[in-house]
Amino acid sequence: RINSFHSRYLFTFLSIIKAVVLARKHDLIQTTSFNGAPPAWLAGKIVRKPVVITVHEVWINKWKEVTDFSWFKSTLHELLEKAIYLLSYDHYICVSNATKKDLEKLSIDNTKITTIYNGLDYNFWSRSLIGDSIIRSKLRLTNNFLYFSWGRPGPTKGFEYLLKAFPIIKRNVPNASLVLMLGDVKMHQERKDKIISLIKELQLKDCVKIIDQLSHEEKRDFIASVDCVIIPSTSEGFGYTTVEANSLDIPVIASDIGSIPEVISGRYLLFRTKDMPDLAEKAMLAALGKYD
Repeated sequence: RINSFHSRYLFTFLSIIKAVVLARKHDLIQTTSFNGAPPAWLAGKIVRKPVVITVHEVWINKWKEVTDFSWFKSTLHELLEKAIYLLSYDHYICVSNATKKDLEKLSIDNTKITTIYNGLDYNFWSRSLIGDSIIRSKLRLTNNFLYFSWGRPGPTKGFEYLLKAFPIIKRNVPNASLVLMLGDVKMHQERKDKIISLIKELQLKDCVKIIDQLSHEEKRDFIASVDCVIIPSTSEGFGYTTVEANSLDIPVIASDIGSIPEVISGRYLLFRTKDMPDLAEKAMLAALGKYD
């Protein structure tokens, strides 16, 4: 661990010395996008060891689109990300072909790029291990058609689009309810507050519930108890929420962005990213059990 005062930006600089010290003792340096990449690259150059970078997402030319940053902040992050890929790594691992295609646009040697999907513990994400979840009954949603969505409340998760679509869903599926589980709230308190305000503004307090982050086991058991999972993301380099729901054979309504069409399976419908009427239509079809 590096004490970087809870700043990922300071970590980039404060980790350099330790990265060099550790690199001397090892044969291969593995890093990841974004902030750990420059010190790892520098350590590799100093001690002459190969560096492999795992690329989760490429946001070049997308920063303004997928974040709520100002023009200045978006432009700054765009330049910083471009700087990472101006450095030459020995190999690039992408977590999906969608990410690989974005990386190839940066004129990186294709022979240095390999797609290796993120792993999933299918022994854990198995219906055979499902325990009883009392959350649905606690929320008094036993007789409702229950949609579930979860993740950190960052701008790329698209929860605002889901909430704005939900009045349409509710008009056509009267017993519809939505549960949102928001993780890593400390880092995104302002966005959580905006989500709560939007729920009040749209008069959804009776049919939209926010719950605290569950343990891994509790989340698995609760997912298995819902009727449908909705993933309204505006950017996804891989999409763990998608494959977790799929592994439990729960129907999924998801945006057609990034890697989602690549990793999704089972019973699902895709909607056009940020298209709230299309999202609502697919959610209504799910309530009728109509999937492609």
